[in-house]
Amino acid sequence: MIIKRQIGNSDLHASIVGLGCMSLMSNRECEYLVNYAVDMGINYFDTADLYDYGDNERVLGNSLRGKRNEIILATKVGNKWNKEKEGWSWDPRKSYIKQAVKESLQRLQTDYIDLYQLHGGTIDDPIDETIEAFEELVQEGWIRYYGISSIRPNVIKEYVKKSQIISVMLQHSMLDRRPEDDIMPLLADKEISVITRGPIAKGLLSEAFISKLTNDGYLSYSYKELAHILPQLQKFAHEHSYRLEELALHYCLGNTPTATVVPGARTLEQLQNNLSSLQKPVLSAELLLQLKEILKKDTYTTHL
Repeated sequence: MIIKRQIGNSDLHASIVGLGCMSLMSNRECEYLVNYAVDMGINYFDTADLYDYGDNERVLGNSLRGKRNEIILATKVGNKWNKEKEGWSWDPRKSYIKQAVKESLQRLQTDYIDLYQLHGGTIDDPIDETIEAFEELVQEGWIRYYGISSIRPNVIKEYVKKSQIISVMLQHSMLDRRPEDDIMPLLADKEISVITRGPIAKGLLSEAFISKLTNDGYLSYSYKELAHILPQLQKFAHEHSYRLEELALHYCLGNTPTATVVPGARTLEQLQNNLSSLQKPVLSAELLLQLKEILKKDTYTTHL
């Protein structure tokens, strides 16, 4: 039986591993992978109106026909493509959000969105107006709940203080521990869930990590540091009967208040690698502590 966790104080209970849909491009590919994911117990699907000029929502909507009542559908708003589709601008105004949701609903072929997320945000936004837009959408029945996708502590703290968000989508992984000291304890205290993106760190926390290493490193990790620590993490994973991908997902799930991790997948093999973690036990507190002793402990240095 697939483990599910409650998102915030809502009545949404998400599979602990979801599917990030950004990489799904074609109808045929998306339909096959989405059907496979649903059959294997995944019920949380995450997209955004920004992805592929909105076509990502469209192919996901096509793929989920007949399954709407089985899944939690999450999408995002706030980024607006220009007419030439050469770039986008940020628009957190109420008028834009209330227009954009109707377009997302049409593309997704649904009457409501389970979780509507602000796709970014700055401290200079008209935050009260943005929150008002989401609250009205809840009251009008277009969305069930709302959250924010952000890595800016100052923005997250404003929404925690002023709004009824049930979740914050954060980038978090064994190679990106920035949210752990400041943001995650605050969210746990307020009963707001974390939805984790980037748990595999662009493939670096996978069995194929050697092919993903570049001279650019990753965040504060240099190439040399990664070349040293990734084999250590792989060895740790294998010693405890995990693949590196499985360990990466369970590391995130071991940190409160994470509800679900949302790795992307473009191939069946990638999806199966993500799904295999569902068959593995959660990390014990002791193993989690041992891992943290190996890893670098970074914190946010901007937008505090």
